[in-house]
Amino acid sequence: MNPANFDFHCHSIVSDGLLPPAVVARRAAANGVDLWALTDHDDLGGLLEARATADEVGMSFINGVEISIEWRGIPIHIVGLGFDAANPGLVNGLNELRAGRIERARRMGEALAAVGIPGVYEGAQCFVTNPSLISRAHFGRYMVSIGIARDMAGVFQHYLTPGKPGYVDHRWATLGEAVGWIAGAGGVAVVAHPGRYKMSGADMRRFLDDFKDCGGRGLEVTCGSHSPDHVMHFARLARHYEFHASRGSDFHGPEESYVDLGKLPQLPEDLKPVWRLIV
Repeated sequence: MNPANFDFHCHSIVSDGLLPPAVVARRAAANGVDLWALTDHDDLGGLLEARATADEVGMSFINGVEISIEWRGIPIHIVGLGFDAANPGLVNGLNELRAGRIERARRMGEALAAVGIPGVYEGAQCFVTNPSLISRAHFGRYMVSIGIARDMAGVFQHYLTPGKPGYVDHRWATLGEAVGWIAGAGGVAVVAHPGRYKMSGADMRRFLDDFKDCGGRGLEVTCGSHSPDHVMHFARLARHYEFHASRGSDFHGPEESYVDLGKLPQLPEDLKPVWRLIV
């Protein structure tokens, strides 16, 4: 198998996407994706529907998830690919993460009320389709709907990122836990959208050292939020660390995404694509 167009990062209504898994699958296929992974945040609930629809439209599918971690106080996301979705270690770890999200959301609502924006926790619930997973995106959508900001980027910039009034720390998974859950389930761990993390070049190298030491094997080089300079930079790091390279749109919905499913530049030709470790 040599997929010309693979997309290994996107979301459905099971986490913070805007479309059901089946609709995301059909959109990916219509855009020419031939190997696809659904990577909802901390939840595997959309995988059966995604796989069934991918089979129906003739598109190859692998299991995926995006796990929230914290490394040295920095929130980071790790994508897991090609794992056994029934593995107890992975399932139980994700269950614990989702339980913590609900309490964090309540505290975010209280923090926003304290600066004069009441009722956001309750309002965000109107945008939630999976009761066990409420995220900052759901808060952001509600806050845009009531005119607190013009768009999601504005809400996050002023209210929902570290140091802003609606941001609340949470005990996410550790790097070792997330990579261990993925590897223990027979999957491949990949660093998601590394260009989005606010860390120095030296810290990024320290993080990638730790990631590799834990058993991480992939780096998202081509991503919806990456500029051409990001692609060149992380391609160099993938070569240095001998990581396999991943490619993902990070699609959430037509109105909220950097790029549509499968509509990404190709990986630099000399990199080893991560699908070689899976299919």
